[in-house]
Amino acid sequence: MNNMLKSMALAITLAALPIVGQAKQWTLQECIDYALQNNITLQKSRLQTLSAHEDVQMSKAALLPSLSLQTSQNVTYRPWPESNRATVTNGYVETSVDKVFYNGTYGLSSNWTVWNGNQNINQIKLNKVTEQQAEQETAVTANSIQEQIAQLYVQILYSNEAIEVCRQSLQTSKTNEMRGQEFVNVGKMSKADLAQLTAQRAQDEYSLVEAEGNLRNFKRQLKQLLQLTTDEDFDVVIPQTTDDMALQTIPVMTDVYNAALATRPEIKSAQLGIESSDLNLKIARAKRLPTIGVSASAATNTTSMSDNEWGQQLKNNFDLGAGLTLSIPIFDNRQAKTAINKAKLQKQSYLLDLQDKQTTLYSTIENYWLQATTNQSMFQAAKASTESAQQSYDLLSEQFRLGLKNTVELMTGKSNLLNAQQNELQSKYLTILNINMLNFYASGQLLNK
Repeated sequence: MNNMLKSMALAITLAALPIVGQAKQWTLQECIDYALQNNITLQKSRLQTLSAHEDVQMSKAALLPSLSLQTSQNVTYRPWPESNRATVTNGYVETSVDKVFYNGTYGLSSNWTVWNGNQNINQIKLNKVTEQQAEQETAVTANSIQEQIAQLYVQILYSNEAIEVCRQSLQTSKTNEMRGQEFVNVGKMSKADLAQLTAQRAQDEYSLVEAEGNLRNFKRQLKQLLQLTTDEDFDVVIPQTTDDMALQTIPVMTDVYNAALATRPEIKSAQLGIESSDLNLKIARAKRLPTIGVSASAATNTTSMSDNEWGQQLKNNFDLGAGLTLSIPIFDNRQAKTAINKAKLQKQSYLLDLQDKQTTLYSTIENYWLQATTNQSMFQAAKASTESAQQSYDLLSEQFRLGLKNTVELMTGKSNLLNAQQNELQSKYLTILNINMLNFYASGQLLNK
């Protein structure tokens, strides 16, 4: 009975202990969602959008009149005054000399630009376009991050399967080495041939370590992209990939390009740049037009030189004023003409920028399409090659066991099988990656998550 109680207590204690070494497994969608929220580059881009929004708010506020309150308090020391100050006290006239006196002024002023050739209106429009450009640049950054994550994720999937291939190859090498040792023991094989089998086993061990290192490196790159700095183990969910995913129909390149032209943020950003240059041209041309402004003010002052009380002085010295200002540019040292010419040059630059981005977009999509097409064909050929190499190696292995084939033939057959398996894996995952990239450019969504 006591032993049972001890066993139950031990089980409860073990259950309460934290699980060590169990890494959280991230899906592709989880990686993308986390990166879109925490990636530092993307966060900085969002800050640029918020800054552009503040410019919009400021330009809207510029349509309203300004209002400011001014006051100044001054103390003056005059050591040699030319006149005295006379006051009457109880029927007597008294004179005094004030060498130090105090002045205070108080004013409220307002200015309003009634019309300046619609520069203020167009400036609001320009700032809105700039804000939209900032939003599109943020979207460009987000798309780039998603592409990088997808590429690293596929590299991790490929490396994971490549490790399994290396492990199977190593296991086969160990089996061949053990079989060779048996042959040496009974005198059917020389030690030189056994050394070749041992060398191949060592090479497979090296390849396995290298493949595991590549997998860890790809995970490290993905972790860095997610801005993860914790010491916790990092791993990804290994989804089930099928040959059908690599053999699916490849999207038509022209269809992908036409869809991308209408949705990709880098194209929209360039188009907004052209729109902003048109607004800059309107603002520059308005510099040649008159500007009408109105102003109003209220002011008063006080001084210690007066016998009146402070409140009485404020009342007696109170002034109201208003004014209308008309400013007509006659000679502005070529400022307006220079601004107009620069706006025209800026538009030409944005037109070239749009053309360059369209060309780059087409080239990128074409590269994904060529890679998808080429690797799909290579995958189909690699599958047949792997089946043939597997059958050939199985036959060679049996003949080697019976002493009908030598070590060199066995090692050659094994190398051919390993190369065929790796080629099949590489072409498979590259096909899946490039097809998904084409879908991403066409729809903005990564498929097969």
